[in-house]
Amino acid sequence: MKVTFLGATETVTGSNFLVEAAGKKFLVDCGLHQGKYEEELLNEQAFDYDVNSIDFMLLTHAHIDHSGRIPKLYKEGYRKPIYATKATCDLCSIMLPDSGHIQETENEIKNKKRKRNGKKPIDPLYTVEDAENCMELFNPVQYDQIINVDENINVRFNDAGHMLGSSIIEIWVKEDGKEEKVVFSGDIGNNDIPLLSSPTMIDSADYLVMESTYGDRLHLRNDEKASMFLDIVSETIENGGTVVIPSFAVGRTQEILYEIDKIKDIRINDEAFRKEYETLMKTKVYVDSPLATSATEVFEKNMNLFKPEIQEFIKRGDNPLDFPGLTFTKTVEESKALNMSDEPCIIISASGMCDVGRIKHHLKHNIWNPKSTILFVGYQAPGTLGRRIVDGEKKVKILGEEFAVKARIEYIEGYSGHADQEGLLNFVYSFRNKRPKAIFLVHGEPHAQNELKDKIEQNVGTKVLIPKYGDKIELNEELTQCKACENPVDKQKQRIEIINRMQELEDEIEDMKHNLKDHINLSSNADIDMDRLNNRVNELRKQIIEIMNEN
Repeated sequence: MKVTFLGATETVTGSNFLVEAAGKKFLVDCGLHQGKYEEELLNEQAFDYDVNSIDFMLLTHAHIDHSGRIPKLYKEGYRKPIYATKATCDLCSIMLPDSGHIQETENEIKNKKRKRNGKKPIDPLYTVEDAENCMELFNPVQYDQIINVDENINVRFNDAGHMLGSSIIEIWVKEDGKEEKVVFSGDIGNNDIPLLSSPTMIDSADYLVMESTYGDRLHLRNDEKASMFLDIVSETIENGGTVVIPSFAVGRTQEILYEIDKIKDIRINDEAFRKEYETLMKTKVYVDSPLATSATEVFEKNMNLFKPEIQEFIKRGDNPLDFPGLTFTKTVEESKALNMSDEPCIIISASGMCDVGRIKHHLKHNIWNPKSTILFVGYQAPGTLGRRIVDGEKKVKILGEEFAVKARIEYIEGYSGHADQEGLLNFVYSFRNKRPKAIFLVHGEPHAQNELKDKIEQNVGTKVLIPKYGDKIELNEELTQCKACENPVDKQKQRIEIINRMQELEDEIEDMKHNLKDHINLSSNADIDMDRLNNRVNELRKQIIEIMNEN
């Protein structure tokens, strides 16, 4: 059995793993690369495998960094089965077309620029139609059911507790007269997620491919984060400001709604709390995301996956995803109206990392206002607008305009759907019957991965590897390294660096031109000097293009 790591390597997005086993080739996840510019460019690259050679796909969950390139796969000819839980299929049916809409919209903007520069138009990564059509390939499965996808390959989807329908996938492979088992964790849920069950603990594996997003830190306890949430919201509202919450449309939004509905149970006998709670209950809450609205409807249809105690609330008529003062905006006009009002309120809007969607408009109208608060409740990938704000940048560009960051910026990390370091270690400890021979850490930034690696090796003694993009490893005692794919991330970084240097050079030349005009007599000799400079620039431009083509 061989695994090639083609995404989520030393970074947190772009999940994509190629498994070759028992004469078959199959994928685990096929997600979008998000965050840094050079990583997002990878979405446009050709797949590192022949699409038509893939026999089937296993999808851990619906988040776009795990599923977002499936329509591209379909566009390029893939027509084989995709296995996922029913809830994941339901969510993908709304999330992938929404992603297709974003691709079409962004492509339209790109083509307008290309037209102005005399360039030919380009096609979007995929369309809404591609996304809708690829849904015909999805095969819904149940949790805890062993499925025979091939005579020598069995799989089982287990509840990962990360989002609705998320899975830890066990894969048994019979090959060369023996059976071995590899586990793909997907994203492991936080034990304190309000609506969902805790992640399933797996007791045996030969090899484990595991996420490591929060491998270097611990989350706040539920009571701590709820108290912090209430304090931030009540202080902002009392100050006459707006609380803007950039939230992932699927999962995080629904958890925040639950938190707002149930927060009264935390300190009900505390007089100061009651005052804050009364402020909260008088405050209107808007969910301004069509996708979040649709996703909430999917959540309501799949409440059988909620924690037992949540199901009891629902049976008593207490729907945690619906309460007085909650409004789901649908139209663009309703969304715009939110920013025309001076009434303090809470606005929950996607995207969670602030890169696309209506959240940009709400940031534009609030980030400069010292009365308002921008409250982050989820992971912010490097290179995203959300990450730049969280990291303390004083000025940010939003929708082509530069804004001073004057609003209060807060980050409550405990709302993450990902397990923290303790949760990840507990998952590793759960392999009591058969400990993995090796653990491969994916979905994490290097510092988080290295700290988690050290913890696992010290406490468990299992060998831990941190794959790089394109690493192809044969799962045997030696963990044989096969010929790796070329890393397109490095190529993109080189190209972007060259482009940046070229821009700096052209800016420098412009300054030189102005200096020439200011300090020399504009005679025929000056014209000759200017021509000489322009010729040098053109020569340099040709050299740079040659270097880019070589790379």
